[in-house]
Amino acid sequence: MKPQNEMDMSFESRSSNEAFARCAVAAFLTQLDPTVSELNDIKTAVSEAVTNCVVHAYRDTIGKVYINVKIEENSLITIKIRDKGCGIENIKRAMEPLFTTAPSDERAGLGFAVMESFTDKLKVSSKVGKGTTVTFQKRLSCRVGNG
Repeated sequence: MKPQNEMDMSFESRSSNEAFARCAVAAFLTQLDPTVSELNDIKTAVSEAVTNCVVHAYRDTIGKVYINVKIEENSLITIKIRDKGCGIENIKRAMEPLFTTAPSDERAGLGFAVMESFTDKLKVSSKVGKGTTVTFQKRLSCRVGNG
């Protein structure tokens, strides 16, 4: 199915770019006139996924984070956030609430649980040494405008 509109972007895996990613995705989706609640859900999920790239995928180095956003029929949005970092050895375990590989105890290990709670569908694929792709979908209550 061909998307009605699509956006691609990439940026360095710096924590300061997490807010940029969240705002850029939200700005792109404003064409659908989403509710404040829907927009906040998406921004939160994007923040969690990008933070995972910054904190876990690249750890003490800087790499690239890639985001693709598709607007499909019936206000279905699909967002892919991808890195080429260290990858996840055990996805099932990584998705368990409170599990974290962060070197300090400052992380709660709730990133995937939060993403799952704010989206309709979440898929995580990863290869050790190659990177991770987080894909989530959410159907908005709004309709695509004439733009």
